Amino acid sequence: MSSRSTNVIPQIRASNSQQLEEKASGSAQATARLVSLDAFRGFIMFWIVGGGSLMVGLQALGHNRVIDTIIYHLNHTPWEGLRFYDCIWPCFMLMVGVSVPFSYSKRSLTQTYPQMLVHALKRVAVLFLLGSLRESLHLGSLYVVEISSALQPIAIAYLVAFLLVRKSARFQAAVGALILVGYALLLAFVPAPRVGAGSYKLNANLVYAVDIALLGKTHPVNQSEILEGWGTVLSTIPTISTTILGLLIGGLLRSSRSAQSKMKIMAVTGIAGLAMGYALSPVIPVVMKMWTTSYGILTASWACLLLLLFYWIIDVRGYRQWAFPFVVIGVNALAAYLGGTVTRLHDIVSVVTRGAQATLGPFGPLFGALVFLGVEWLILYWMYQRKIFLSA
Repeated sequence: MSSRSTNVIPQIRASNSQQLEEKASGSAQATARLVSLDAFRGFIMFWIVGGGSLMVGLQALGHNRVIDTIIYHLNHTPWEGLRFYDCIWPCFMLMVGVSVPFSYSKRSLTQTYPQMLVHALKRVAVLFLLGSLRESLHLGSLYVVEISSALQPIAIAYLVAFLLVRKSARFQAAVGALILVGYALLLAFVPAPRVGAGSYKLNANLVYAVDIALLGKTHPVNQSEILEGWGTVLSTIPTISTTILGLLIGGLLRSSRSAQSKMKIMAVTGIAGLAMGYALSPVIPVVMKMWTTSYGILTASWACLLLLLFYWIIDVRGYRQWAFPFVVIGVNALAAYLGGTVTRLHDIVSVVTRGAQATLGPFGPLFGALVFLGVEWLILYWMYQRKIFLSA
C-alpha cells in the first residue's frame, strides 16, 4: 500500500561514507513508528472495548443533548444513513492499509520479497483463524468461515494490500476505484432471486441473496442478522478499496514530501470523497450492512480526515502526551479486541462490581463501566510496559 516515489540513480558513485549514511537514514525512516496511527487506532478501539458503556453510564445520571447525541452515534444505523459507529470498521480497514508500507519497508531491510510473502500469508491465516475463534466462542459453536467478523475481511484486504505495495500509486488507486465501480454495477444490474436488480431494501437485495445461497444463514446469531440485514460475502469485496486508500496514505506519509503537503493531499482527498459520496447517495443509498459504494466512499473519507486530525495534532504539532492512553490501547488493539471474548473479562470484573453497582443507584452503571475500563486499560498498560504486543 505505498505510493513511494522512485529515487534518481546518481551518475557519480557515492563514497562509502555517503552510502553508509544513506543506509542509516533509510533504516531509521523504515523503522520509525507513526504515533498518530497508534493513537488513532486506540481511539477507535476505545469505543468498542468500553467507551460506549461509559457513555451509557453517564446517560443513566440524566439525559442531556450532548450525551444523547453521542449515544445516538454509538449505535449502528438501522438501515440507510450514517453514524459514527458505522465508520469504526472502515477506520480499521484504512489503518491496515496505512501500516503496510511501514511494515514492508522495515522487513525489506532484512528479508527478501519471497520471505515477506510467506510471512504475509501466515499472517492472513492467523487473522482468519482468530476471526473464526472469536466468532465461535461468541456463538458457542464452531464456525470456520464467518466474514461478518471484522478480522476475516481484514485478513483478505491485508493480503491484497501486500500484493499491491510494490505497485505505483496510480495503479493502486485504479484497483481501488475499479473495485468500487464494479461492486456498484454488480448491485445495480444483477438481479437476485425474486428480487429485481438495483434493490437496496432490507433482506431484499443481491448481497443478502448471496449469503443465503452460500452460507445458509443458519447459526443462531444470524436470526438477529437476518432481521437487521447484515451482509457478508459480497460486501467483503468493497472493504478492500478502503484498505487500498490506506495503502496510498501510508505511502504518502512515508514519502519525502513536507508535512504540509501531506496534510493538504489528505484533506483534499477526504473532502472530495465526502462530496462524491453524498452526491452518489440519492442514486446509491448509504447502507453499511451492504457496504454500498456511497457508504464505502463516505466512510473511507471520514476515516482519512480523522487520521489527518490525529497526524496534525500528534506528529506535526507534537502534542503527544494527551494521546498516551489511546496509544496503549492502539499498540495492542488485537489483544483488546479479542480479550473480551476469549477471556470473558467483563464477566470476571462484574463478579466484583455487581454488588457495589446495586447499591449505587443511578451511579451503578457508570461505576461498573469505569472499573471495567480501568482494569482493561491496566492490563494493556502492563503489556505495554513489558513490550508484549499481540499481533498476527
